Amino acid sequence: MHRIIEKAKKEKRSLLETEAKELLREYGIPVPDFKLIKSEDEIAGLAKEINFPIVMKIVSPDIIHKTDAGGVKIGIKDEKEAKSVYQEIIFKAKKYNKKVKISGVIVYPIVPQGTEIIIGMMEDPHFGPVIMFGLGGIFVEVLKDISFRIIPLEERDAREMITEIKGYEILKGARGEPSKDIKAIKNLLLKISQLALEN
Repeated sequence: MHRIIEKAKKEKRSLLETEAKELLREYGIPVPDFKLIKSEDEIAGLAKEINFPIVMKIVSPDIIHKTDAGGVKIGIKDEKEAKSVYQEIIFKAKKYNKKVKISGVIVYPIVPQGTEIIIGMMEDPHFGPVIMFGLGGIFVEVLKDISFRIIPLEERDAREMITEIKGYEILKGARGEPSKDIKAIKNLLLKISQLALEN
């Protein structure tokens, strides 16, 4: 089991966003550059490390729904605004939960808008580890347009998971939209399968 997952299990908590991103990186899964800010002073010089505009989010094992706690801000334009937003996020987190343990505030650049996908893993009591795939947002929340497979995946399984959802037409490039990188999605599913298998 990976050390990041072992630590979270030992502490009886979910992975923090920063831990999840580190774990994904170690499995060769691309994630945007990010930095965990633990004090307002660390914002100085941030523009040299992260391209603005940025997203800022509270990182706390005690706050699962960050938006509900006022712990998410999008579109911060410069370091001056980032300092103000940092103070606001910390203040709101403490107001939301007076006993909150704050690890810091994660910052990362706003990524270009694209087609959102969702990949999940779970332990099924009958089948063992399974992986889920679908288009994100309304497609998964309302339409439940998802596919499942037992882990480990082979290339054929990953390809089938992608092509069997109704939203596959969107990935292929519906109504004049360019086709999405199906090969990259397939490789992502295979890497997530490997992560789940080893942990």
